[in-house]
Amino acid sequence: MNVAVFRAPLRSRRDEVDHSRAVEWALDRHVVAVGGLLSPPPTCLVAAVERLAEVDERTALRLDRFAAVPRGAFVWTRHPDGDLWLGRIEGRWTYDDSAEAAELDLPHVRACHWSAHPAPLSEVPGAVLATFERGGRNFQQTHGHDVEEQTWQLWGELAA
Repeated sequence: MNVAVFRAPLRSRRDEVDHSRAVEWALDRHVVAVGGLLSPPPTCLVAAVERLAEVDERTALRLDRFAAVPRGAFVWTRHPDGDLWLGRIEGRWTYDDSAEAAELDLPHVRACHWSAHPAPLSEVPGAVLATFERGGRNFQQTHGHDVEEQTWQLWGELAA
């Protein structure tokens, strides 16, 4: 089964935001998220993308791509302590206007079923490890030999 695999850093572009807290917040809230604060909160995705485009076209494009990822896609995130967590996107885009989402600069959210435990590092696909080693803060698709199949297989073990 071919299901897309993505890297979700869950990391603000603002350096002062506590990355550990952001990852823990997303795992606890069962969401995957990207940044781009808007005030007042947008009422729909189109409005969010249009308003972000007025300020930063690249952020608007990133949000549009994030929202377009199909439900069921896999997402990997890495806690700053090194643990890698695997999830599956379950919901559509929404804007979280909570104070905590604003503080963490992760207001654009989608429901996500995260594994109950981090993945054993020895079982994480090499392409996933490589994409995190390259660094960066963008939500992006992970490509590589058998990354979909390996992720699917690991999901079966972690979600059981």
